[in-house]
Parts: sequence; C-alpha cells; structure tokens
Amino acid sequence: MAARNDDFIDPDDIGVNVSSEPSIGELIERRLNRREALRGLAGLGAVAAFSNPFSASTAKAQPAGPSSLGFKELAHTLDATHHVSEGYDMQVLIRWGDPVLAGAPAFDPAALTAAAQEKQFGYNNDYLGLYPLPAGSGSGDRFLMVANHEYTNANLMFAGLGSGRDAALKASTEQVAVEMASVGGAIIEIVREDGRWKVVPESKFARRITATTAMVFSGPAAGHAKLKTSADPAGTKVFGTFGNCAGGSTPWGTWLTCEENFNFYFGGDPAKLADAELAKRYGIGRAANAWSKHVDRFDFDKEPNEPNRFGWVVEIDPYDPASTPVKRTALGRFKHEGCTYTLAKDGRVVFYSGDDERFEYVYRFVTSRPWTPNDRAANKNLLDEGTLSVARFNADGKIEWLPLVQGQGPLTAENGFANQGDVLVKTRLAADLLKPTPMDRPEDIETNPVNGRVYVALSNNSRRKAEQVDKANPRAANDHGHILEIAPKDGDHASAEGTWSIFLLAGKPGQDAGARYHRATSENGWLSCPDNIAFDSKGHIWIVTDGAPSAAGVADGVYGADTTGFGRALTRCFYQAPTGAEVCGPIFTPDDSTLFLAIQHPGEDRGSTFEKPSTRWPDFKGNTPPRPSVIAITRKGGGPIGT
Repeated sequence: MAARNDDFIDPDDIGVNVSSEPSIGELIERRLNRREALRGLAGLGAVAAFSNPFSASTAKAQPAGPSSLGFKELAHTLDATHHVSEGYDMQVLIRWGDPVLAGAPAFDPAALTAAAQEKQFGYNNDYLGLYPLPAGSGSGDRFLMVANHEYTNANLMFAGLGSGRDAALKASTEQVAVEMASVGGAIIEIVREDGRWKVVPESKFARRITATTAMVFSGPAAGHAKLKTSADPAGTKVFGTFGNCAGGSTPWGTWLTCEENFNFYFGGDPAKLADAELAKRYGIGRAANAWSKHVDRFDFDKEPNEPNRFGWVVEIDPYDPASTPVKRTALGRFKHEGCTYTLAKDGRVVFYSGDDERFEYVYRFVTSRPWTPNDRAANKNLLDEGTLSVARFNADGKIEWLPLVQGQGPLTAENGFANQGDVLVKTRLAADLLKPTPMDRPEDIETNPVNGRVYVALSNNSRRKAEQVDKANPRAANDHGHILEIAPKDGDHASAEGTWSIFLLAGKPGQDAGARYHRATSENGWLSCPDNIAFDSKGHIWIVTDGAPSAAGVADGVYGADTTGFGRALTRCFYQAPTGAEVCGPIFTPDDSTLFLAIQHPGEDRGSTFEKPSTRWPDFKGNTPPRPSVIAITRKGGGPIGT
C-alpha cells in the first residue's frame, strides 16, 4: 500500500491476527534450505529457478544470462524523478487534479475544493484496468481506463499541516471534504493517436467514484444486523468506498475495486465499541486521519456499525455511468488486496484475493454457476452465489482450500456464526477457526495466462519471529518479501487442492539472508517488497514493488522475468519510481506495446511537506506539490515491451 517511513503509519505494519497457533503446527521448519527449495520446484518443472545465493561482487560479473527479455537493464536509483530502460519512452497520461468530468476546473493546489475534486482525477492512484471500446471489441487503441484512488497524503495536499504522523489529524472540515472527494476511483476514456496516449475530454463514460457515492449491498450479508445504521436501518445501502488498493475485473466486463485499509478512517472511544472482538480483529479503534472528527458516520461512538460496511469488493460497470456500484458480500470482508479472476474447467469463475496485513490469509471465491459469454445481463448477480475459501499451505508442498461455509466444521451458531452473513461480515474470525496459514502480507494474486499457474506476492513481514517460520513463509524478520507459485490440481482452479512452491525470495543476495533468484541475476536485478504483478501475453512476470526505499535503500520499481525455462526467476530492473513513490497497477495493452503504471504517493518521505516536498514530480514547477499520476511506457519505434 504505502512506503514505510517515520512520518506515515503504514496500516499494513500493524497486524491484528492475535492467534498463537503456529502456521503449520508441528511441521514448522525454521529455514527452507536449498535442497528442499529445489525439490519443491522440481515438482513444477522449475529446478533452474533457484541456485546458490551469490554475493553482490559475483553478481556484477555475471552476464545477462538466459532471460528471454531483451531490454537493457536499468541501474538501481533513488532520486527525485523516474527512470526507464534505455530505448523506451515515458508519458504522463493523467495526474491528480486533471479533468475527468465535463466542467472540471483547472487544478489549483492552493485552492482545493471538494466540488472541484469530484470532477477531477483523484489522489494516490493504485489499480488500473482496461476495457476496450467499443465493448467486446478487439480494439487496441481505445479503452476505458479505471483507476482506484486509495488514500490521501494530507501533508502533501494542504499547506500548513507540517509532517509527521499527526499531520493528517489536523485537517479541517473543508479539507476532509476534499479528501473524501479524492478517494474511491475514476473512469476515463483514453485513445492512442500517432503513438501517444491521451485522455478523451468530456467522455460520456467519464465518472468519479468517491466516499459519498451511493451504493448497495448484495449477497448473503445484505441486510445483516451489523450493517444497519441510523441512516440505513435496512442495512442495504451505503455511501462510498475508500482504501481502494488493488482490484480486478470480471470476464463480463465489470470493474472490481477492493477496499483495503478501511479501518483507519474510523475513530472514537475504543472502550465503547459495541463488538470489541470484531473491532479488534479488524483493527478498528485508532483513526489515522481527521474524518471521524468532522463527519458523524466515521465516529463509531455515534455509528458503531459503519465500519462493518467497508472491507468489501465493489462491482462497478464502467460502460454505464448511471449504474449503481454494488458491494458483493459473498466475497467476504477483509483488507482485500485485489480480486483477480480466472476460469475453472467447467466455466465457473474463480477469484483470488489477499488480505493485506501481516499474518493474514489468502482467499479464493468460486461462483456457483458458470458465466455466460454472450449474455452480459445473465452474469449480473453471478458474484452473489459461490464458495469463499481460505488457503492452508502445507509443508509437503500441497495447498488446501478450506470452505468458509456456515454450518460446516466450526462455523456454527455456537461459535457465533448463525448464518452465512455472520461468516462474511466476520470473515477474519471465521477463517481463524479453520487454521489456515498466516502469511507475510498477501498482496496481489494473479494467474499467468500462458502456464495457468497462480502467483502470490507476499510483500514483507518484519514481525515474523523465528518460532513462527514455516515452509511458505521461510524467513524470520522478512523485510523483503517473496513470491509463491501455485499449480491447481489437474489445472482446475476450482479444485480443493493443488501444489505450491517459492518462485523467489526477495532482498539483496549476499547481504539479506535467504535471498534467492536465478544465479545470473545481476546486481541491479534483485528487488525488495513485491506488491503487484502483471503478465504480458508471452507469460513473462512483471513485478512492481512497494517499500524498497526503506527496506533496501533503492527506489521502488518494475522488474521483469521469465516464469518458465532457463531464465525462470531471473529478474531484471526495467523502471524506477521517484522518491517516496510506490509503483502500482501494472497493466499491458493486449498487444504488449504499452505498459501503464500508477505512480502512487510521490514525495511520501520523512519530513516531506506541501511547502517543501522531497520531490515535485512529475511537474517540477514552482510551488506545485507532487502529484500521483498514471504513466504510459512505450518502446521507441514501437513494438512489444521487454523484448
């Protein structure tokens, strides 16, 4: 989600899973040695993936090796601007404050208003999605782009707040209104003309989703008692979405925006919480901004159930600006980091999602019925019926998907789960009872379209102790994270079983214990804190990072690698972000000719303020603060990225 520094409270740093159970019980091992790593990978036909860790000096002497990616590797950097591999162009497509809706005023950082921001591109863009125009076409030059707007950096948006952890708590009523209009998401129309991308002004599809947009609940938890408030006694309607981190799409062409760190928007007296156990498990009790001071519904003393109305996956139709967003409760309530789909063999749709916090879990949702390819309307409520499961990564390399179904196993009325709505509102508590594997911050989960395997980015977990180490999370004090690879049984993503292995262990080889990549990885090819993942049409994995500056002293960036063959896990540095920024939302056009990236929170460094930010990227003008932006990377002269 956000870089870690002394001025910003990263909500992902604060784990709330208080279970004392070991991750895999008596099968825990303290370290994953090289022989075991190779054995596990051999089961997936990937013995070449891990080799002996190497020192930085050895790495420097190594050639590019057998990677099928031909771009010139970029050197690690950490400065005020961004960098890309030689032979590529970078274009800023849209920035915070740029027009989205008709009538949007020009960006004026000295006079921000909620009315203006509701028509402008929001703050801290994260997930990006592309939808062809016209709908269902094979167009490669015109799309609807959706963007999540996760959270705000008040100290970089407004003058006079200073820096430090309390800056956001100083925001005024008017500034909070601007913040509420800055989060959620945006839909813009983009077109490629003469090799460059531009936003289509005043598109009929353009839309802003904010913290006040009217939405409805659907699925088993709609109308649940814990969703009812004074403004919504039926528990079926809700205003807004925020904390929108990674996301996903559906095969029928809708956008899934995922509510992650919603808990820090709520404040009040923790001693007065109506359901202390539930609140504690979701981290409710400590506000990280000023919303609860100025807006009653964010004060849980006044509206104790309002926090329960967030932490969901929201489905939005990008092709219909008048459509009402729907919070699909069947997919569970937790800190969703993405919700990405693939298909089971029988045509049912399978969605993978991580709960992005230390010691939380990996989830999967399988629809009850197949989707209908040629009847979009038939898929309208497909996400309301299905089975949500949580993952257990066994030490023998097997993965089990444990169904979160009321009445099965410990999910009974006696344990506080009288109906499926209880299971979904209290997903974390329900999952705890099934004893899944607590992970090192499960972030993005994506399926490789070429080999059909699933890749799980585990960003980091500095709080894992030696006695908590297990095969799937093999390092104590895991500052740098790792990536797992899952092979579903018989290639069927709806199967209750599968196998897993470690694709890479991040960090600097020769310096950070346990760091493992391909033996030919260079001194610039190693990475720290994998966050989001994308695949091009050839099945290369592209990894973007979040937290590398504080964890490893290098900029967050983009790294490409093969997933099969002799170049498997040979990561190479392609792009480096400006200081304070993380890289989010990587997505390719279908022809691989453009890589879009969301550059989030530039300037989020210690001591950085509106008046004196650590960078003024991307404008570098006068008193203009840093502006989160979407960029497009293309190859000079055209052609696919990376080759």
